[in-house]
Amino acid sequence: MKALLRWIALVLLAALALQLFFAARIAAMAVIDPQSTAFQRSEAWRIARTRHALPWAQQWVPYTRISDHLKRAVIAAEDDNFVNHEGVDWDAVEQAWQKNAAAEARAGQRPHAAANARAPRIRGGSTITQQLAKNLLLSGERSMLRKGQEFVLTLLLEAFLSKERILEIYLNSVEWGDGVFGAEAAARHYLRKSAAQLSAYEAARLAVMLPAPKRFEKQPDSAYLAGRGRTILARMGGAELP
Repeated sequence: MKALLRWIALVLLAALALQLFFAARIAAMAVIDPQSTAFQRSEAWRIARTRHALPWAQQWVPYTRISDHLKRAVIAAEDDNFVNHEGVDWDAVEQAWQKNAAAEARAGQRPHAAANARAPRIRGGSTITQQLAKNLLLSGERSMLRKGQEFVLTLLLEAFLSKERILEIYLNSVEWGDGVFGAEAAARHYLRKSAAQLSAYEAARLAVMLPAPKRFEKQPDSAYLAGRGRTILARMGGAELP
């Protein structure tokens, strides 16, 4: 019994030490720009292993050198309550759960559908802060333990960093294509201009790509991108900036 208690204590101490390590790293990000994220390092390894080369585009730019159009577009597309919630938007989580349940129910009512029919789209309720927490410090595995760690990191990000800083780091590190990371690289890759020069519609088109950047990179002129871009453009006026 003593040995078991000793092991439990060691595990708890290790878990506490890990949380303190994460807290220290996040606190440092208030003044130090992160050089890379866990997701970027994973992608770099994948690209180098499969292509035997590393085509990579990323350039950090400060918050003031990113177009307000892009900031508004990303908030409108990804997290329209960004400035008001404390990391987790519980209303969005509930809505996503309801939509997923409805989609699965509709799919279950079609038992004789073709085997290759498209599966119902699973919607997430992740905020910008949650996405940043996941990409910054966590692996891509899906488990309850990883989701719990994501929640803790989300709270740490909101505790140590301002909303403006969270959005700045997010916009400089989020994936916008295969080996394309951050707003500056995306603007130059797709539009041959800087992130500061983006028009409202250009920003909306880039924001629409975020849920599936590798897929949309191959379909830059798709009707979906154009239509969804117009929808985001119409919503940008109501997007509140930090």
